[in-house]
Order: sequence, then C-alpha cells, then structure tokens
Amino acid sequence: MIRQRLRSFAQQVVILAATCIMLVGCTIEGGVPTPTPVPTTPSLGPIPTSAVIAERIAERSDTWVIGALDLPADLYPYPQSAATRRATASMTEVIFPSPILTYNYGYTVTGVLERIPTLENGDAELRKVDVYLDATGAITTTVTNVVTQVDQLVITFRWNPQLRWSDGTPVTADDSVFAYELAKAAPPGDAAAELLAKTAAYEKIDDHTTRAVLRPDYVGAAYFMSYWTPLPRHLLQGVDPARVRESAFARQPVGYGPYMIVERTATELRFERNPHYFGPAPAASRLVFRKFADLELLRANLLNGNLDLGIADRIPPSTLARFDNDAAEGALQVMTIPSPVWEHILFNLDVPALQDIRVRRALAYGTNRQAMTEALFGGRTPVLDSWVLPGHQLAAPPDQLTRYPYDPDQARRLLEEAGYADPDGDGIRTSSGGVTLTLQLLTTQGSEIRREIARRFQDDMRAIGVDIDVNEASPDEMFDSGGPLYLRQFDLALFGWIAGPEPGGLQLWSCAAVPSESNDYRGENFAGWCFRDADRAVRTADTTLDPAERAAAYLRQQQLWTQELPAIPLFQRLSLVAAAPNVRGLAPDALAPVTWNVAAWKREDR
Repeated sequence: MIRQRLRSFAQQVVILAATCIMLVGCTIEGGVPTPTPVPTTPSLGPIPTSAVIAERIAERSDTWVIGALDLPADLYPYPQSAATRRATASMTEVIFPSPILTYNYGYTVTGVLERIPTLENGDAELRKVDVYLDATGAITTTVTNVVTQVDQLVITFRWNPQLRWSDGTPVTADDSVFAYELAKAAPPGDAAAELLAKTAAYEKIDDHTTRAVLRPDYVGAAYFMSYWTPLPRHLLQGVDPARVRESAFARQPVGYGPYMIVERTATELRFERNPHYFGPAPAASRLVFRKFADLELLRANLLNGNLDLGIADRIPPSTLARFDNDAAEGALQVMTIPSPVWEHILFNLDVPALQDIRVRRALAYGTNRQAMTEALFGGRTPVLDSWVLPGHQLAAPPDQLTRYPYDPDQARRLLEEAGYADPDGDGIRTSSGGVTLTLQLLTTQGSEIRREIARRFQDDMRAIGVDIDVNEASPDEMFDSGGPLYLRQFDLALFGWIAGPEPGGLQLWSCAAVPSESNDYRGENFAGWCFRDADRAVRTADTTLDPAERAAAYLRQQQLWTQELPAIPLFQRLSLVAAAPNVRGLAPDALAPVTWNVAAWKREDR
C-alpha cells in the first residue's frame, strides 16, 4: 500500500511539472506570476528519494491545511473592526479561543472561563448606587443638586486555572486586567472602545478571578461579554500601548489555544500544536493557513488533495455552481451558511422624493430581491423582511411585519399616487413640477456581488419608471468619518452590515445615532430615521434585562421599521466551507469561526 502511494506521488510530480510547461504561464500558489518558460527540454531537478517522499506524505497526514482568500496583517486578539474580526477569527481562534463563543446566535463557553456569568447563577448582580443627574435627567459625573439611585451591573469572571501561555507561563487574572489597562491607554479597535465606554472598573479578585463594574447608565442583555481577553503581561509590559498592533507579538503572538504560530510568510501562516494547551489535543500536530489569489485556485487545490479545507465569504456565482458539481460527484464536502453579513439599500430621508412613504414602498415592491438571491446564491439565502436576521430568536415572525414581495404593478400604482407620471412616454417618471425621478445609488468599489445587485436594481427601477445612477467609492472613502455616509451626502446607499449575537439597534436606528454636526457626526443611523415610538422601542429592547419586555420591544420596533421602511433589506450573503471527503467533525456556523472546534476534527482513512 505504501509503495503504491509513493509511486502515485512520484507520478503526480512528473505530471504536474509537465502540465506547467504546457501552459502559457504557471502561477505560484498565492497568485505570484512566474516568467513564461522557455520552450526547451525541462529539467525537473533532483528526483526525491523514497525516504523524502515518505516523509512528505507523513507530514501531510499530520497537518491540517486550510485554504483562504486573505491572511491578516496581524493576529492580535483585539481586531480593529467587525469586518477585520470576521476576516481573522478562524486564525486567531486557534491561538486565543474565545472565552465566551458566539454560536448559533447564542453563547457557549469554551473552557477558558468556567461558566457564563449570569444573574441566575450569582456571578452577576445588580447593586444600587447613587448617581448625579444633569438638567436633562441624564446621569453625569459632574456634581449636581439632583441625586438618585440606579442599578449598576457587577460581573464576576472565573478563569480556568489550567490555562497556560504557549511558553508555559500560567495565564492569570492579572493578564486579563493587563489587557484592559492596555486598551485604556490606547483603544485597539471599535469593539474595545465600545466596551471601555461601558466599563467603570475592571479588577483582579484573585489569581483566577476578575470583576467588571459597568457604568451605572449601561444595562444590556449581553453584560456577560464584558471580560477582557488575556494578554501576556510578562511579554508585553514594555511595549508602547499605541504601537502594540505593529509589534512582533501582534504578528506572531503567544496565546493559550490548541495551536501556536511558529512561522508566517506572504502566503502562509504555520502553526504547531501547543504542548501547554488545557483542552483535548487536536488530531494533527500542525496546522497551516494558505492564501490563494482566487476561489478557483483554492478549489483546484482542494480537488488535488493539497488542502483539507477551504473557507470563503466572497463566492462568485459561477464558482459556487462548480462547488455544487463537486459535491454531487462526491469529490468534496460543500457546506454553505447564510452569513451574518446582510446587504441592504438605505434611503437618505433628507432627500425630498424619499420622504414620501409611497415612493419608498414603491422602490421596495419594484425590487426583485428573490431574483437577486437566485442569481447570486442559487436561492440558498432568503430574502429578508427585517433588519434582525431570521436565525435570531428575536426576529419578528414574518406574518407580523409589513412585507414587500416583488410586485412592479403595485410599485407603479404607488408612484402614480405620489404624483410621478410619464407623460412623454420616455420611460422615466417626473413629478408634477417636472422634476425627473432620478436617484443616485452609492456603493463600494471592487465587489462583484454589489455590482450585480446594483445592475439588477437599476433594471428593476427602470421597469417602474425610476432612473438610477450608480456611483462607486472605495470602502475607505465610503465609510470614512468624513465620508458620504456619515455626512449623509447620498440618495441611496448599497452596503452590508455584520450582525452579531445581539440585535442591538441603538447605533443603527435610534434618533441619537443620526450623524450630524450636533453630535460630531457620530452614530450609524445614516438614513436619518427618527420615529418616536420606534426610538423608544429600540432603547427598551437594547437595555432591558427582562426577556419578555425585550422580545416585545424588538417586535414593536421591527413592526414600525418595516412599516416606515428606512431601508430595503435584501438578503444575507453566503459563506462557504468546502472540505476533502475524509474530513470529519466540522461544525460551521454563521457567527463562530470554522476553527472553533478544531480539536474535534478527524481525518478518516479511505
């Protein structure tokens, strides 16, 4: 059997080399071009000995190799944004397992913490504290004549005493407090800055216990996520907090997970099993993340046995069809999961035409969203009715919402009612004052999916008499604090949000989150939607600890949101996990990184 495998391996080497000579130009994995070969008799170099080949086969059988389309610049466990968190999570999770893992729009522990602290188990409590109120009735740190009592959340985190850094040093509560101190000195990203804003104090109780005291003006259902992922004080205490992300540690950090990073190149991250890991040892001694220039090249390496696993959030429709064929033929396992990234078309409610609810509803009825998801994802991700994703337990039942199925005739009727007609028969409607119903759609450059959405939306709108001009901007420009979204200089905007285990909503839909000069252009309610009852509902939903009150408030807010329609929700994007047929134990999820259970993966002999 071994001799047969060795012979097969040698034959593959010769075939691969010959194939490269036949092509106009081969590419190194990662997409780096090589010079076009000179048409002479090729030299294959020294033929590897049987012992070398056997060693390579043994190494491959003891290594998980995962293909990805991107490798992060750093593996620091505090990402700069939700987007970078999603892009890096599968890699950082094997070094820094999440103390509380978001899974299936819920939460579970991974062994890093002994349990999730809750009011019910006593690790969280509400304490009465005196606070000052300002003239508007808001809590302030300034001494005033008005004092009242409010509840303050205090949460205790119990860290696993078996935790060790991969250099053998014990992980202690002091390392978690150190991460908090570093963040206070220089917030490393959006999530850390948000947590700092909620935290009044974070302290060590003993070697394996920390305590968070939240600000008295903060109450939220996810209070137990107020921990700080440990960072090794013994390695980082001399590093400038403002430059830690640029440090050698951030590129190759020391962690406490099942693997430790040992090498990185432009196209690979190489890991070895952490001998000090507290949990079950993963089956393979090594793990490699390998970067590919595109999904087709990644797929080819899966099919030829160079990869165990491939992951992608950007899936061209044509490539998705090829993966489907591979799955049907038994060549690959292919799993597609509606991702937490959801696309939508946002209305700027300062635009006069869009202030008319009939126009907004007409645009929604006139958008063939089902055709979009069929074309892009084979219909495997559903059309959305609301901004709370259907996998979440707080998503409103569809029959309790105002819905907008594709109905171009209804769209035309609403536009007629709103005073937009086409008297000259050129196909584009104008108002009674002669103003053409032309709207600018702003979206991001470089996204094949958004380009296709924009094209189809443009065609759909043309069919009901609305002219759409598509303008693209780089993501950096579009989402800059001084860019068109925050300054609200657009008509329509097509982009995506990344949902989390909590719906939240205050930053997206509350009146206070409308960016303007008065709040220094902060907040992400780019639509400018300020509806009193909906504002009250989302504030209650996002701050109450009563599950029944929370569910009722989210239902009410979603009902008002779909009734008033500040945006057209489109659909979730699709994530792809493809694996060799003999890989077992994968449990991909919309929120958790695919490596969350790497210790459970096995390779079945075939």
